[in-house]
Amino acid sequence: MPIDATQPYDDQNIFAKILRGEIPSKKVFESEFALAFHDINPQAPHHILVIPKGPYVSWDDFSAKASEAEIAGFIRAVGQVARDAGFVAPGYRLLANTGMDAHQEVPHLHVHIFAGKPLGPMLAR
Repeated sequence: MPIDATQPYDDQNIFAKILRGEIPSKKVFESEFALAFHDINPQAPHHILVIPKGPYVSWDDFSAKASEAEIAGFIRAVGQVARDAGFVAPGYRLLANTGMDAHQEVPHLHVHIFAGKPLGPMLAR
């Protein structure tokens, strides 16, 4: 169910629980600022989620409130995960949904990394 990304951070969301170790994940990367793990419902042969460790609801929330170090650390983590997974040469797609119209389902910023097959053009109608 899509969430309203303008609401306050909910520390009971699934990604907050993963960050606290209350729910297991198949981790592929961790740094001071980010955690990356395999999506439990993959939409491509390779589907990794990268989340910041701070309590940010969406890209908008993160870009407005995160420190420069958090922003740089998170962006670098996304790139590092893609490089480490070998996605750069064949190509990959990044996606971050924000709010109801984008169908954001978890109220914690997350970037999807899709790879492993030709993904085709992005079409918005």
